[in-house]
Amino acid sequence: MKAIVIYYSYGGNTRRVAEQVGKAIGADLAEIKTVKPYTGSYDDVVDQGRREVNSGFLPELQPLDIGLSQYDTVILGTPVWWYTFAPAMSSFLHSVDLSGKTVYPFATNGGWLGHTFKDMEKACRGAKVKAGLNVRFNGDRQITPDTDMQRWLKTF
Repeated sequence: MKAIVIYYSYGGNTRRVAEQVGKAIGADLAEIKTVKPYTGSYDDVVDQGRREVNSGFLPELQPLDIGLSQYDTVILGTPVWWYTFAPAMSSFLHSVDLSGKTVYPFATNGGWLGHTFKDMEKACRGAKVKAGLNVRFNGDRQITPDTDMQRWLKTF
């Protein structure tokens, strides 16, 4: 299995989980970054995120220098923004073809996963999307036990 963890992280929680997953399975890592970073207070970013999710806005991304064709397994990590994946992940998924890949999604959130994994499965046209991992946080403290992640990693 040749795997890559591709993730978007606003506050750092998703990055931490992505690094743990990558280390555990020996996968490469690639971080999705928007051209225009989100700025302002947490509430400002939450409001902007709500508007973007509701309007289907696709922020412009910095180039990701990865050759997706060399990977058969893609782990996608995103924070949950308004019950689905972040707009930056949406931009990424609109720009790539994951046909024939096996995709393992994970999502970080402080409350409710919403329809994140169902939406991700729809967005990964042609890919075999496996069960996702929901990683809950309280601020920057992980609430989901590490054993949940270890159990999920055994499905790879």
